[in-house]
This record gives sequence, structure tokens and C-alpha cells, in this order.
Amino acid sequence: MFEDWSNGRLSRIGLRRGTGGIEIHVPGDSNLYGMTVGAQIEAGRGHAPAMVFERDDGTLEHWNFAEVDAAATALAARLRQLGAGPGDPVGIHTGMRPETAIAHMSICKLGAVAVTLSQLYGPDALAHALNDCGARILLTTEDGWAPHRKSARKTLPQLEKVLVSETHGTEEDLRAVISNRPPASFEPDFGRADDPALLMYTSGSTGMPKGIRHAHRVLASYRPSINLFYNLSLCDADAVFWSPADWAWVGGLLDMLFPAWLAGRPVATSEARFSADWAFRFMARYKVTHTFLTPTAIKRLAETPDPRAEHDLALRVICTGGEALAADTLAWAEDRLGVVCNEFYGLTEVNHLIGNCAALYPRRPGSMGIAYPGHKVLLVDAEGSEVNPGEPGEIVTPANAPTRYLGYLNAPEKEAGLRLGPMMRTRDLAVQDEDGYFWYKGRSDDLIKSSGFRIGPTEIEECLIAHSAVAEAAAIAKPDTDRGSIVKAFVRLSKGHEASEELSHALKAHVRERLAAYKAPREIEYVEEFEMTSSGKVNRKELRLREQALAAK
Repeated sequence: MFEDWSNGRLSRIGLRRGTGGIEIHVPGDSNLYGMTVGAQIEAGRGHAPAMVFERDDGTLEHWNFAEVDAAATALAARLRQLGAGPGDPVGIHTGMRPETAIAHMSICKLGAVAVTLSQLYGPDALAHALNDCGARILLTTEDGWAPHRKSARKTLPQLEKVLVSETHGTEEDLRAVISNRPPASFEPDFGRADDPALLMYTSGSTGMPKGIRHAHRVLASYRPSINLFYNLSLCDADAVFWSPADWAWVGGLLDMLFPAWLAGRPVATSEARFSADWAFRFMARYKVTHTFLTPTAIKRLAETPDPRAEHDLALRVICTGGEALAADTLAWAEDRLGVVCNEFYGLTEVNHLIGNCAALYPRRPGSMGIAYPGHKVLLVDAEGSEVNPGEPGEIVTPANAPTRYLGYLNAPEKEAGLRLGPMMRTRDLAVQDEDGYFWYKGRSDDLIKSSGFRIGPTEIEECLIAHSAVAEAAAIAKPDTDRGSIVKAFVRLSKGHEASEELSHALKAHVRERLAAYKAPREIEYVEEFEMTSSGKVNRKELRLREQALAAK
């Protein structure tokens, strides 16, 4: 379909015609500041609203692009005084606050590297990340730093300077720094498209989080897919963006905050704990029109049968990724919430490979969509040979994919493990139909092997969620002497339902009848809440490890 577009239409979303067809255009001087706040300042839009922050006490902070720019320059000047320069890692541990967005712009002005650190990290994970990258400077908040203050000298020997927003200790106050008048003499030192810009720590199936290195090119390479999964409405004049996704993770930062500023539109943010009722009220208050939500977050919203009757919502586009979106959840979003919901797929290492855009082509409930323009996506078997339509295979893409990362930090063996000849592995399984739509089947390490059958957990979870009694579900392999493993399901019930043996029988029968007998859970355990990963997914790994530990006793 993109072959029919004019060159002007292609360029508006970051595409162009190349020798091999439609390709993603990444200018050599692309940098994160220049594509976001810098572009707005250059266009004379410094007065335009950039951000509104709702504090816990309900008071508001409003920032326009000129104010963000001035604060970023003031912070950049101070960081330079502290010795930060091109290529140096600077830790950002400030949550979903204005300080985080400002810090990213200031670090861009130095050509330094922003190390994104979640406030969900415990002391071991935070120390690992900072020591692994050798960061000498950390930007944080009082709540984020308080648990580490006493032990920092011992656990963070390389850390030389900590700036704490609204500190209760003796550290330099980050808020005071960004409130200073920016020095007129400051000269930025911007990186170019292939220079390192971000270091994002993400958990894998084993070991401590690994540092994923991205260049400034990442936002330019995401630009076409961002426009598509926001349904070609990124630049709507009334657009307001929000996401509960952590700004230390690609979903909150590169799929929401930076895209909003790429379009010159404001972001609403808060540190409030996510719940469906709070989220609906927050979106109504700030007339949020566009959001990134994980499927898990959408499922929690979907426990409200008729949200438009209770809340005056302006919401019209949800983009979602990070895990599979159940067909029933998509139906609720479209029919009850009344929005367009475009799912997309990728990894932090190589993102936005596959996705939807309802404005251009029909979505198929349960499908991740088709390969986005500029991307080549294949499904292969264990030997690396391409599988036929309808057959499951691992998702792979060329190792020089346009959205690729620069590599892992200090983990060459992990990087080598993702190579499959000229292709890059994802370790995600899918099926592609005759029309090019992809259907997610789960992680290869989540695959359940029982009595000779290979069972993907995703379809079991989707089937369980389709039952009215189930709000959330997770399926894992539980070790079993006779079968190797069995399917065990963990279930959080919807309001008004109670756990019982009869309900367990009904849920097993529900899966047996809708999928197959061998896919039905042999055990069901009910939970009040699921432990979530920092990227907002149900933590199957912890459930699996728990069952393995119990089986070993």
C-alpha cells in the first residue's frame, strides 16, 4: 500500500523510496533533542505546552517547550562542570516527573549517554546497573534515593555525585539546579545519528538486567511506526499524551514521551499508583487523547463495563505492545471504550517490526498486524529455515534492521546469542497467515512442553480471559515426573466471582472445549495480584521459578 503514496506523504512519516523499495529515512544529524524540544524551539513554538505534572497533593506544574529547554540547559551546564561530556553515562532515576524529561534533553546537549533507571529497581538491581556502566553521576529523587543513601558509599564505589530532587539530605538539590537561569555562554555538543544516546537496562530470563545501547537514530527509525500505531493522528492539534508505562522503559519513553514531543504535543504525567478508576479520572481531567498501554493495563481498564457512562473521556487512540493483546480485550476497547486500539510488536533491542494501523488496513482480532514498512520479518524453524504460512516459527529480522540497537554493554556472549547467520533472533514465536498477518504464540523460553506437545502460554491465557470470571491469567510449565511438565494456570478473578473447585472445573472445561484437551490447565491457582515486571507485564518467570523450586524440594 505504501508504494502508492506520494514522496511527500512518505516523508511526512519518515519514509522514502530506496533502491530496494520503501525504506526508513534516518538523517545523519538526527539526535533526540533536535527531533523533539529543539524542533519546537526552532519552529517558534517555545510557548506551546509541553508537559503537565500532577503532584500527589493535586497541585500542578505546567511546562512549555521554552521552559523545558531553559531547564535542560541549566542542568547541562552543571553536569558539564561535574565532568560529564560526550559518551559519558549519566544515571536518570527520577521516575515519571518533569526532571526525567528535562534530564534527557540536558544529557543530549552534552552528547552524553542517558542511563534509564526504574524506581522499581531494588538496591541490588540499581547498584548493578550503575556499577556495570561506570556512571559517576546520578540524578534521582528523595523517595528514590532514601533507601540507598546509607549504603551508597559501599555499594556504589564509582558514584561521585548524586543530585537529589527536593532532597532531605546533604546532596545537591536537582530541583534547584534546573530552576537556575541557564548560562548564556553554554554551547551544546550534540551527538549524531549513530552516536550512543541511551543505555536501557532490561531484565532477561537469567541473571541481572543487561544494558541495551541505543543511538540517537532510534527515534528517527521509530518515526514511521510511531505514526502508524498512533493511527496517523500523532499531530492532531488537540492531542494530549499520557501513559502509565515507566519512563525508564522503552514503552513510556520512546513510545509516548518522545513521540509526543516529536509532534509538538503535551504530555500529562503523575506518580500516582495505577488503577482503572484513577486512570479514567486522570484521562478525563487532562483530556488525554492518545496513550500507550500494555495489554495488562487495558485488561484492568476493561473490568469497567461502560467507562464512557462514568467518565467524560477524550481518548481516541490506544497503542499497545509488550505482550499479546487478547481478542476480547480489543473488542472491549473498540466497542465499550470507543477507541482505536493498534497493537504492535518488537523488542527493546530491535523494535516496531510488526503492527497495526486501523486508518490504513483492517485489524484482525488477536493478530499483531503486518510487517511495518522498512522492515523485513521472517519466521524460521530451529535450523533457521523459513517456515510456511500457518506454521509456527521464531520471529527473526536482518541484523542490520533500521531500529536495531548498538549492542549490549559488557555482554558480548548475549549479543552473539541473538545472531542467526545474517538474521537477528527475537526468541518469540508466531504464525503468519496467507495475508501476511502475524499471530503471537509466546516466548520460546515460556513454551510449555507436556507429553510431547508444544504449547504456547498466550493462547491459554487469552482463552481464560475470555471467560467472564477471569480478569487476568498466566500459564506456565510446572515440572511433572510423568509428563515432563504440565500446564498450570494462575488466575485473578473478576469482581463478583469467588474461587472454588467448581469454578476450576469450569475453567478447565472452557479451555478444553475452545482449544484442545491437551492445552487445558491441569492445575489452577487463584491469586489476588500478579507480580509485574518493570515493563508492565505479568512476571511469568517468577511464577515458573517458584514452581521449579517447589518441585525440587
